[in-house]
Amino acid sequence: MTIQQLRIPAPSAAPDPGAAGRRTRYAAVAATWLATRALMLYLLVDDSIGVGGVTGEVYVLYRQWYDQLITGHFPYGDSTWQYPPGAGAVILSPALLPFLTFFQAFVALTLAADALIAFALVRAGARAGGSPAGAWMWVGGLPLLLHLPYGRYDVQVTALAVGSLLCVRRRPRLGGALAGVGALVKVWPALTLLGTPRGRTTRASWTAALASAGALLAVLALGFSNSLDFLRQQGNRGVQIESVGGTALQLARLLLHWPGKVVYRYGAMEFIGPYVSSVAALALSLTTAAFCWLLLWRVRAWRWTAATPADAALCAVLLFTVTSRVISPQYLIWLLGLSAVCLTSRHTTQRPVALLLLPTTALSALAFPTLYEEVMAGTALGTTLMATRNALLLTAAALSCRSLWRATASRPTAGGRS
Repeated sequence: MTIQQLRIPAPSAAPDPGAAGRRTRYAAVAATWLATRALMLYLLVDDSIGVGGVTGEVYVLYRQWYDQLITGHFPYGDSTWQYPPGAGAVILSPALLPFLTFFQAFVALTLAADALIAFALVRAGARAGGSPAGAWMWVGGLPLLLHLPYGRYDVQVTALAVGSLLCVRRRPRLGGALAGVGALVKVWPALTLLGTPRGRTTRASWTAALASAGALLAVLALGFSNSLDFLRQQGNRGVQIESVGGTALQLARLLLHWPGKVVYRYGAMEFIGPYVSSVAALALSLTTAAFCWLLLWRVRAWRWTAATPADAALCAVLLFTVTSRVISPQYLIWLLGLSAVCLTSRHTTQRPVALLLLPTTALSALAFPTLYEEVMAGTALGTTLMATRNALLLTAAALSCRSLWRATASRPTAGGRS
């Protein structure tokens, strides 16, 4: 037999020793998602926890807006409509499923957005240098808000922000476009581009964001009337009882017999009485200060990792949350989504912040809807609950700022330490 006649079989591809483990993790995430979402849907259908009802927002308010929008008009003179015109597209989206009722279609689309986020986080965690912790943060953290996420449209907004952060490094134009659309739906997704690396990525993503937001705004302005009426309603908002400023007023009412009252205005429970306008002005000043700090960080930052865009986005949204006159419980949906993106990278500086947000989320669900009657009445229990929740949020914001600055903006000292 000659050498030419000797046939040596080609070596087969070596089995991937980690494939079985990955499949097991994926199956565990999927099973947990199915189990927890089934429970959330049960609570949504039952909707008997706490005061009022979570589903009333969809059944009444969203449906009312939908009926106006399908006639080609944004809500006009409506104090509860405080959202950019892109929100109209989300409210109209149940029309995509005409074989379902408005409520059923809205919940189905919200559930689909939730599943899309989980899938994207699983994919991101499977990349080189990735971590499955992000997917677990979202899948396990969202149910802490009980059924609230399916009674609001914040999951859809969070999906745009998560998609932007996961795309911006490899496909900056797509990431920017998603951020631009998200900003026109609820403003805050624009912050996902704050931490993009200088140079081509920043130019491409920010240009795409402006282009997508501008294009969507033009379409909505041409197709609907009163598209900018929301600006009038947003400026008149007061101090919500769940905000940090609201907690200060609650403590003053409980301990110092401050004579203020709680009333329903602009779609939320707000304070009226002495010093409320001063607290609102202080909140706006602190928001301005937070914006200035973020600009300073952007100028001073000189080290970027794959996790920096997500870390900066979480830090920014935390700062704007704690300085806001309004901290509705659905704000925690945003923070859970952003912290989940941070945890998909092993380089993140925000791991302690993400862990701190879990008990914060659980306390938010206790405040609304579970014990909202106590919060509205300003009892010792309700006030303690809100003070604890907001103290955790403030701690998370401070820790996030410190970690982000030390990792990206601080300069090494003469001794070699930063």
